[in-house]
Amino acid sequence: MSSSEQKQYFSTELLSWYRRHKRDLPWRRSRNPYHIWVSEIMLQQTRVDTVIPYFNRFMDKFPTVEALAEAPEDEVLKAWEGLGYYSRARNLQSAVREVKERYGGVVPDTKEEVSSLKGVGPYTTGAILSIAYNKPEPAVDGNVMRVLSRYFLIEDDIMKGSTRVSMEKLAQELIPEGAAGDFNQALMELGALVCTPKSPSCLTCPVMAHCAGRAAGVEESLPVKTKAKPPRPERRYAVVIEGVAEHAGQVLIRQRPAEGLLARLWELPHAAVPTAPAAAEPRGEGADPAAAHAALAAHLAADGLGLGPIGWLMQAEHTFSHIRWEMDVYAGRLEEASALLLPVPLPSHYRWVNREEMEQYAFPNVFLRILNAYFGR
Repeated sequence: MSSSEQKQYFSTELLSWYRRHKRDLPWRRSRNPYHIWVSEIMLQQTRVDTVIPYFNRFMDKFPTVEALAEAPEDEVLKAWEGLGYYSRARNLQSAVREVKERYGGVVPDTKEEVSSLKGVGPYTTGAILSIAYNKPEPAVDGNVMRVLSRYFLIEDDIMKGSTRVSMEKLAQELIPEGAAGDFNQALMELGALVCTPKSPSCLTCPVMAHCAGRAAGVEESLPVKTKAKPPRPERRYAVVIEGVAEHAGQVLIRQRPAEGLLARLWELPHAAVPTAPAAAEPRGEGADPAAAHAALAAHLAADGLGLGPIGWLMQAEHTFSHIRWEMDVYAGRLEEASALLLPVPLPSHYRWVNREEMEQYAFPNVFLRILNAYFGR
């Protein structure tokens, strides 16, 4: 089979398979470019099953470009809570505001205009233009590069920019005339359901007959991908500060700075472990809380708060792309001198909240888990 015949076979069979077997996903029920845009941002580094309820709730709350553009950022972050990568939500809202102001609330339909929006990279640009407007633009993500690497036996490192460029060129060549949206979604669907990273379901693949990677017996070793550095572990102490008197049943939370990691989200007070513990030093419930108290007390003192005795609560972990927080979590109260000063206002970035009031604030997942465990005791 010639190269052109291999490509024709791939495009025809894949498109036919998709139209028979595609999943019923909420963002596929219309060609609304706003819906498609939101879904694609949510789907970055997040599973479809996880995204569906988030997407539905998000659309109920922000059904239009105008609704999202005009919403307070805190509401948007709360609606995003649990999806992670909160910069995606901020960039989305910033870009939507630009669409409202520059394009009258209509998502533009040119590559130049869409790609200029904040947070919209080549993949999202291609997805919006092809799915919403049926323009023959490629939408190449990790799923698509895996499919193409295997079917065409491409052994170039997909982490290289040059490989992505060549993959985009190939993907564009494969798009059948007049079917850009369905074809790009077919590529994504095949990678998500059949041509999976591990143990691909080759026997049910609609294009198995001419898959060069399978014919060579290397389908499971493709794509070639340089391994990223593992996230750097970072030990931290955190404390659930329990309220007393009029704040009984509440805990103290604070808002992160306006810039940087997890900007403006709410959290529990926590501090980095100042020195790496010896390998034999116990962690967790068996550890001496003195070091944790010293680090946390110094941290809170910077905000004019004193910390009383603390007791063990739990351990928690959270992995970001570059670091992994390994947290020892304690429960405690403000020291008596601080507590007696209440209700003198706290620093403006602190709040007392109970379990119900937590719903008003957006938290990173790790602090949600800690607070839910604490209130669920």
